[in-house]
Amino acid sequence: MARKQHHGLPSPEQILRFIEESKDAVGKREIAKHFALHGNDKIALKALLKDMTDEGLVDLAPGRAFHKHGGLPRVTVLRVAAIEGSNVWAVPERWEAATPAPRLRVIEQGRKGALGVGDRILARTEERGSGHVAHPMKRLAASAEMVIGVLVEDVGPGGKPMIWLRPADKRARYDFAVADKGDADIGDLVRAELTGRGAAIKAKVVERLGDPFAPRALSMIAIARHEIPHVFDGETIAEAEKAAKLPLTPDGREDLRDLPIVAIDPIDARDHDDAVWATPDDDTSNKGGFRAIVAIADVSYYVRPDGDLDREARRRGNSVYFPDQVVPMLPETLSAGVCSLKAGQDRAAMACHLVIDKHGKVTSWRFTRALVRLRANIAYEHAQAAYDADTPRDEWDADVLPTLKNLWACWTLLAKARAARAPLDLDLPERQVILDEQGGIAEIRVRDRLDSMRLIEDYMIAANVAAAKALEAKKSPVMYRIHEPPSREKLVSLKDYLETFEQSFALGQVITPAVFNRLIDGFSEDDRLPEIMQAILRSQTQAYYGPANAGHFGLALGSYAHFTSPIRRYADLIVHRALVDSYKLEVPGKPKDLPARTGLGEADAKGLSRIGETISALERRAMEAERETVDRYVAAYLSTKKGEIVAARITGVQPFGFFATVDGLGGDGLVPVSTLGSERFFYDEAARSLDSEHGHVSFTTGQRLDLRLMDANPISGALRFELPDAPEGGFRNRPPRRDGVKGKGTGKDKAGKHMVGKRGRPANIKHKGKRR
Repeated sequence: MARKQHHGLPSPEQILRFIEESKDAVGKREIAKHFALHGNDKIALKALLKDMTDEGLVDLAPGRAFHKHGGLPRVTVLRVAAIEGSNVWAVPERWEAATPAPRLRVIEQGRKGALGVGDRILARTEERGSGHVAHPMKRLAASAEMVIGVLVEDVGPGGKPMIWLRPADKRARYDFAVADKGDADIGDLVRAELTGRGAAIKAKVVERLGDPFAPRALSMIAIARHEIPHVFDGETIAEAEKAAKLPLTPDGREDLRDLPIVAIDPIDARDHDDAVWATPDDDTSNKGGFRAIVAIADVSYYVRPDGDLDREARRRGNSVYFPDQVVPMLPETLSAGVCSLKAGQDRAAMACHLVIDKHGKVTSWRFTRALVRLRANIAYEHAQAAYDADTPRDEWDADVLPTLKNLWACWTLLAKARAARAPLDLDLPERQVILDEQGGIAEIRVRDRLDSMRLIEDYMIAANVAAAKALEAKKSPVMYRIHEPPSREKLVSLKDYLETFEQSFALGQVITPAVFNRLIDGFSEDDRLPEIMQAILRSQTQAYYGPANAGHFGLALGSYAHFTSPIRRYADLIVHRALVDSYKLEVPGKPKDLPARTGLGEADAKGLSRIGETISALERRAMEAERETVDRYVAAYLSTKKGEIVAARITGVQPFGFFATVDGLGGDGLVPVSTLGSERFFYDEAARSLDSEHGHVSFTTGQRLDLRLMDANPISGALRFELPDAPEGGFRNRPPRRDGVKGKGTGKDKAGKHMVGKRGRPANIKHKGKRR
């Protein structure tokens, strides 16, 4: 129902604009004063602000100040999280939005360096560029910061035995002295709060998380560190169980159960969102073309808008996949149960019907709600082997192999159209961790890239494009998947890097994916190709979700949305609901104790932009957690090989050393410049290299070399290497403690390069002494 506008009262849009534009904290008094409200208007303003808060348009910060929902208050409490050179970075102390907390650069006035890590400040915040800055108003009393880590026993100052907290974040530079370990024991994984500042920081254990080497512990570290919700509450489980019992009938659905539709997935797939079918088109006007169906789990039938299930799915944003477990977006009753497309079982689906001409162009599409019964769930490897050998597996029905042949024949047309479109062709390796029955590491390998994978990828892309265009045709809301072209700053950086390979790159040309593909082709026979592809990847922008279309640069597509994975991505669920509304696909019947509709809900319609920002941030959180966990498994796998020589490749160079990865396994480890010998080294930023003083030795990004593995820490995922002939004792065996001693300041040579002092330590890097 529309809100009645009181005479003289500003609209919600006017209030939001005032809050966003104001440089100071905005409370009810400031709003009333700005809009010259008196008497009854001030009473009506109070009710209006309550409505806006209930609708999620604004949040109420401490001190009764309003700010835009999901954003930063104009005045808020921040905690200093890091000091990087002359930059001080802080994060909000209180952050209840679903998105990760933003980092703000603190603009210090007066004496620089007055703030330290752990300090709390009251600050005025300001948007600047694509981020935020903070202007401190006053320093506040110290509070606690949480850290995940493992308790270790070692000596402290004066040789006295002490308990230390070793952080699970491999970027952490210090262990912390433990003031109170609670009921935890040495070796336990714990959550601890840090108090104090500088060398006086102490850790107090507030929660024992368990054995860091127990089954699933390595993924639980990531779950705890990134605060990923992994337990469903009672209300969500109850609604999921009710939804799972919804009747499944042909009413309001197209019955496709007689078609030999198949699902082709990874061999270790935990859920099955999608299935495919194709056949030559018998329409004489489409000679040489195909008809295809991409059937996607009809999650919107079970997860209805604005219910407990929906709110929890939106809060999670996506499923998170670890080698040892999956943290699903939906309870397993749905994600691995009635929503998952399984052979021989009736399932609700959203069917995308495609007509494809002989050139691979999708000429038409339509969407229906359907009832499907898959013929088979097939692993990529099995589908590829059966097609190559023209031989079905014993357990398959007779029509499965002919279906595969039709899918391949249709895919050759789609692949032809894809080649003409020339999307970005980055063939980057994907690491796969294989566990044994006991949860131990059986193998870590690079996943093979098969045609069966490309086949499914192209069918999914075709359906995703069709979904976006179908919604555009109805002028309906679309949650686009957006990938913008690279920024000029990143292209300049790429140009500078390519010049070190004597490869030109014209900034004035029209930048398309084909430009990068030509670069890749030019290095196809060069062993430096992986570094070129990584450099191109770094030049790209981060893909995100939103309702304002800006195209998908990487795929060379003008309109693109995610439609094909609603079990594991909330964005796809939004697209399904929009299709239900746009094409009148609502199913008959009103279930008891569940929301009646399956189209877009009130929260969806009002907040697509906000939802897009939230799920984009949650996607980045999931990717980081997944990557960290694979690194931990790599470190665990390598922990039995300490002291061995491994084949490695340099992935990055900094003034303090270079990073390397183990060929075929991945993981990143540091080779500190202090272990490179007695000769001085200079850091060449443009060439991304460390060059010895007399030019005899150079370490450059992409260089392959043998290294000795000195340490592999499964808890943090950190690796440490040395050159095979490194001088003994050239590097500390333990991370520094908060009682380390700082060395002298910085320095550069006349050419502007960072100078490396005795035993290779750069003069611009402050030295942390060995633990005493």
